[in-house]
Amino acid sequence: MTEPFEPLPARPAATVMLIRDAPGGLKVFLMRRHSKMEFAPGTMVFPGGGVDDRDRNAEIAWAGPPPSWWAERFGIESGLAEALVCAAARETFEESGVLFAGPVDDPHGIVGDASVYGDARRALADRTLSFADFLRTENLVLRSDLLRPWANWVTPEAERTRRYDTYFFVAALPQGQRADGDNTESDSSGWAWPRDAIADFEAGRNVLLPPTWTQLDALAGRTVADVLAVERQISPVQPLLEKRGDNWVFEFFDSDRYHAARQAGGAMEWPL
Repeated sequence: MTEPFEPLPARPAATVMLIRDAPGGLKVFLMRRHSKMEFAPGTMVFPGGGVDDRDRNAEIAWAGPPPSWWAERFGIESGLAEALVCAAARETFEESGVLFAGPVDDPHGIVGDASVYGDARRALADRTLSFADFLRTENLVLRSDLLRPWANWVTPEAERTRRYDTYFFVAALPQGQRADGDNTESDSSGWAWPRDAIADFEAGRNVLLPPTWTQLDALAGRTVADVLAVERQISPVQPLLEKRGDNWVFEFFDSDRYHAARQAGGAMEWPL
């Protein structure tokens, strides 16, 4: 009989699906989490991470839809929405080098080469610099209009390591910028067609958790313009994680298809 337990609190987090058009359909930027990571090691993920205290009440330079707009789309309060957009932009820059920002004096301008801010990127990653201070020092403004709201997934209550209340964003790679995956949390990265990433999962060549698998499935076969034009109805999804025999099984709205792919690839063990 399973002993009752108190679920861990779910920490707010943001993740960004970077997309770009390519022959045959859009590609998405994916990273593989380092095998020594405490949470979900070896899984394929999009850039992202937890909301930092300094993402809240940051007095950040901002252009594009205001926090109230994001709050309405995600069904949350405005302060959390502001922190999530800030975290989305910060984590994407830290983990991939892609920066959703432009000059303060040009409301339509976008940074063309974010690599010139390499020192700031490293300082952000080691938490010696806040994103708001970085933008202020470089006379930049966060371009929230480059992001779109996409989904909201909550880690199952059965997870004992850590839990996240993760808000998914989607964004096109800004012209002139490149994603490099140069960070301490992943050991490989690159652009992939969503269908190829799903096929690799079915063949046992990678590991996809339900949120990542589901978003890849939703992106497959679309163009960047298609995706950015979508008006998503966003509701929280929290899978049930339960043990059946020797395996842990996720239950959610599309779990039958997910488990068929998971079983084909032999990735039935959990924790990974």
